[in-house]
Amino acid sequence: MTSNANILIVGAGMVGLAAANLLARDERLTVTVVDAGKRPEFAIDDDVSLRVSAIAPGSSTLLSSIGVWQQIVEKRVCPYTNMKVWDAAGHADGPETLSFEAAEFALPQLGFIVENIVIQDALLHQLEHTDAAIHFDTQIDSIRRDGDRYEIELQSARKFRPDLLIGADGAKSFVRSCAEIPVRLWQHRQKAFVTHLRPGLNHGNTAWQRFVSDGPVGLLPLQDGRVSCVWSTTPAKADEALAMSAQQLSNRLTDISDAVLDRLTPEGPRGAFALESQHAERYVTAGLALVGDAAHAIHPLAGQGVNLGFADASKLAQTIFAELDRGESVGDLPVLRKYERARTGANQLMLSFVDGLNRLFSTDSASLAQLRGAGMCAFNKSGPVRNHAVQVALGIR
Repeated sequence: MTSNANILIVGAGMVGLAAANLLARDERLTVTVVDAGKRPEFAIDDDVSLRVSAIAPGSSTLLSSIGVWQQIVEKRVCPYTNMKVWDAAGHADGPETLSFEAAEFALPQLGFIVENIVIQDALLHQLEHTDAAIHFDTQIDSIRRDGDRYEIELQSARKFRPDLLIGADGAKSFVRSCAEIPVRLWQHRQKAFVTHLRPGLNHGNTAWQRFVSDGPVGLLPLQDGRVSCVWSTTPAKADEALAMSAQQLSNRLTDISDAVLDRLTPEGPRGAFALESQHAERYVTAGLALVGDAAHAIHPLAGQGVNLGFADASKLAQTIFAELDRGESVGDLPVLRKYERARTGANQLMLSFVDGLNRLFSTDSASLAQLRGAGMCAFNKSGPVRNHAVQVALGIR
């Protein structure tokens, strides 16, 4: 069996911290995490954060295996048991509406809406029970290749030469850039406008999504009865929404969502961020692996971003443990390519599917609207195909 290996993870977001927790459980590994930002702080009295994620059952199972899911549930989550997706050319109760219920798949819920900060907080506290070291407010000065490994120098002049460097530092990954790994970029020409709304009707633990001509609007249930609104629209309309009065924004979002939850009243902060998708041409080089948004960034319409990242972290950890058992070095390229092969196809498929879906629905063409409706009706009746697609999205297949 190989001697201890050193792993350096850059990025203390949800995926980086999940990877750190998974890897730190093996006593053969010495794990260090560095992040340029401040340590995130969460208090139960804080208002619900703007940044939330739809956590699929497969991801909640992974978080349970790490030992943090119960902590997350005790803090603040909202399960959703139903999902409705419809086109602006139809209506929420029409035959072409995609409607899913947890009971169809013998599940208590389809997923959970959770604040990113709540997941980070739980993962950080769990990591404190391991021997892993974590350093916030830590800037990296340089990353350069040194033989078959990478040397990382911090601005403090401290240096690392880990057996494996893991880039979990997001879509604009410094690690990926230093490794000179190219990315394929999809420009959506959209911004996501986000806020919290108080609906006139009970959200019924249902996730709602309506496709309009400039992008989808999603209403995600929150534990306190509000909904998190994610409206993917043109940059001009997103910026306009940021500046609207409460009454104007209420009118706009109530109309765009087809008043499916009656009047929507703004009740929380607002934000907007540009949308683009990207996929790294490689996930690995000798001594380096990318996970999460550093490897692939996806449009939020399907709520798959962090779930894909958690699947990356899980597969990378499984690959490393298996190769350690065989006496292999965790940073060797043949070892890391096993992880890359396992994840690239699934991630590319989801990226292409979501991009195509966004393009298909972002049009005013009447003929395309008819085709979309017919296609959605056919999908509803497709039986095994429908079930398989949903199970893949839920991370249970």
